[in-house]
Order: sequence, then C-alpha cells, then structure tokens
Amino acid sequence: MSLSSYHICIEGTIGVGKTSLVNLLAKEMDAKTVLEKFEDNPFLKNFYSDRARYAMQTQLFFLLSRYKQQQELQQMDMFTKSIISDYMFDKDRLFAALNLGDMELDLYNRIANELQKNIVYPDLTIFLQSETDRLMYNIKIRGREFEKNMDYSYIDNLNRIYNEYFFRYDKGPLIIINTNDIDFVNNKKDLTEIIDFIKQPSEGTRYFNPMKTFK
Repeated sequence: MSLSSYHICIEGTIGVGKTSLVNLLAKEMDAKTVLEKFEDNPFLKNFYSDRARYAMQTQLFFLLSRYKQQQELQQMDMFTKSIISDYMFDKDRLFAALNLGDMELDLYNRIANELQKNIVYPDLTIFLQSETDRLMYNIKIRGREFEKNMDYSYIDNLNRIYNEYFFRYDKGPLIIINTNDIDFVNNKKDLTEIIDFIKQPSEGTRYFNPMKTFK
C-alpha cells in the first residue's frame, strides 16, 4: 500500500502515543496532520478535578470542536494528497459513555447522532493498544499539568471501553498494534517496523504484535 492519497487516523487511550506517532508518520508520508486541540477546552482542567460537575460541559465542547475540525478536514481532503489525524469523531462517544450520567448521555447522543450524519470515516484506522500500567507510565513521563493526578481506575475503564469498541469496529480497514513493549518514539527500529506493516495491503482487521524492545 502506498501511504499517499490516504486519510489515516491513529486512535487509542490517553497516553498511548497517538500524537507522537502521527507526527512521525507525517514525516514519512509527507502528510498534513490534523491534531486534536484538547488544550482549547476551557473545562478540561476542572473536569479532571471534578468529573461529575464538569463532564457535560467538557463533552459538548469537545463534540462541537471535533465536529468543526472534521468538517474542515473534509474540505482539506480535496486539496491534500494524504492526511493523518490523532483522533476519530467516534472518540467523543467513548468518553461520553464513561463520563456522563444517563440523562446527560441521552441528550448528548441526540446531538451527536445529528452531527454524525456528516462525518466520513478514515481510509485506514490504527488502534494503538496498551495495558493500563504502561499508559499510566507514559502519562507520568510526559508530565502534562492537568494530568498529574490522573486516576488509575479512570484510565483502566477508558482502556476497556476503547478495546470493546475496536473489537467490534467495522467502519473500514483497521490495524491494531500492541504498543505495550515497544518505544516507537525513541527506537527507530520500532517505528520502521510499524511503517512497514502499515504499508502492507489492508482489508478488514490486521494485528501487529512486535517483538519486545521496551524495558
């Protein structure tokens, strides 16, 4: 498979390395990047200190922000050979299912269902899979201020939701990469193996379990 004329989406739980891989692949592909603007959400910092109080505001802001960005992405697709992004629109529903109560989720879904009608899925989705312990290690290492008190159970539950979603994913070609024991940011060999695997023809779901290099 050529990496040109393609829209690839990298997905995975918080801390798995989505944005890092997007930027590395973009250099290989000479691609345009579309990155989630999480830092623009004015409710996010408060959400992590009081999830119950700020969940709905946080989710709606992300939903509308991601929708706007996805619409811009579709316009961009007309003039750009290849695009690689660090999230897909369905991501918002995964977080909403975890963060919102029943009544809030019902209202959220009504809005999301209308917006979903205008969303185009990627040509290829790559799910970076990892165990919760490794995710928590990555979160600690990158040192974002609003994540410093990240709750283990929250990441563990989110990780479970992500795995369940991609187990049933049927919107297009999917690659699932086990990143638990590799370091594609600092180990060139790991990155090269991922790129070589992505270049192979993709239909349905393919799994990549690289050799352990991360200690």
